[in-house]
Amino acid sequence: MKLKGQHLLSVKDLSLDLINELFTVAESMRPYAERQKVTRVLEGAVLGNMFFEPSTRTRVSFGCAFNLLGGEVRETTGLSNSALAKGESLYDTAQVLSGYSDIIAMRHPQPGSVAEFAQGSRVPVINGGDGANEHPTQALLDLFTIHNELASQGKNVQQLSLTLLGDLKHGRTVHSLCQLLGLYRGLKIQLISPEALTMPTKYVDILTNAGHEVEIGTSLEQGLPQANVIYQTRIQEERFSSQEEANRYRGYFRLNKKIYSEHCQPNAVIMHPLPRDSRNDANELDNDLNAEPGLAIFRQTDNGILVRMALFACILGVENQLHQYERSVNWHVGLNNKAK
Repeated sequence: MKLKGQHLLSVKDLSLDLINELFTVAESMRPYAERQKVTRVLEGAVLGNMFFEPSTRTRVSFGCAFNLLGGEVRETTGLSNSALAKGESLYDTAQVLSGYSDIIAMRHPQPGSVAEFAQGSRVPVINGGDGANEHPTQALLDLFTIHNELASQGKNVQQLSLTLLGDLKHGRTVHSLCQLLGLYRGLKIQLISPEALTMPTKYVDILTNAGHEVEIGTSLEQGLPQANVIYQTRIQEERFSSQEEANRYRGYFRLNKKIYSEHCQPNAVIMHPLPRDSRNDANELDNDLNAEPGLAIFRQTDNGILVRMALFACILGVENQLHQYERSVNWHVGLNNKAK
């Protein structure tokens, strides 16, 4: 595959054919991710997991994906815990740490920082999020989830009617997703946000230039009835100039069971890049939706493991060797819910 030995810095590095190939590999990872089988195809390989901005799901997901392929993980977390805090350049950091790793996953608060780091790296680098700019692996797992959720309803991506909801100005997940959706033609996209947090023009242009039917609005109810997939994103508090400014928008859009039942299509898919803000004054995606079949947020995080496993395998060129290093699982998997 063309990903072998390459960086993944932006979704602009990807074609639709390449994405479809990657998704086929991701599906082949399911037995390992679900602990039906074990593969040690990357035994001896080292992932440098470098997260200079707070992260739970993405950081652990990258590490878990690499571990499930048999590799080892070395982590650096927080700018204050690194030589960058002592004035070391990203180039020098890359030169050093790429000597300790076979591949690096990196998150950094400054837009363009991961690409700058990659210029000094001697091994492939995957962008785990660079400020408000991009988050390519999240966009891939989101698109993979959309594929699977629509397929479970007998539909395909060409039948997608997607509502992006929330902080569309600062949300790097929706920025990257819009770029991927630009590879398709003739979709229906609704962009719903507070007036001050609208989608940047360059991403709207990508959608309109692809021939998508784009509707822009500020009303929650306006964006829900026509959507078969709803993608909500939190208010990105860390991107605002002050906490006071961010607080103005906390709880601006709240999706709960009542609103879902009254305004959404039956079994409309609900997605969210997480974390969802469950504080009382925000509660953007209510817990009363947890039992709804359409709530896909945890299937979404599970899909992140599959997609990141596929990326590691393809970039390191082992996607066709999985079975050669396979064995059975010798431990109990999951909870034993048998009644006493």
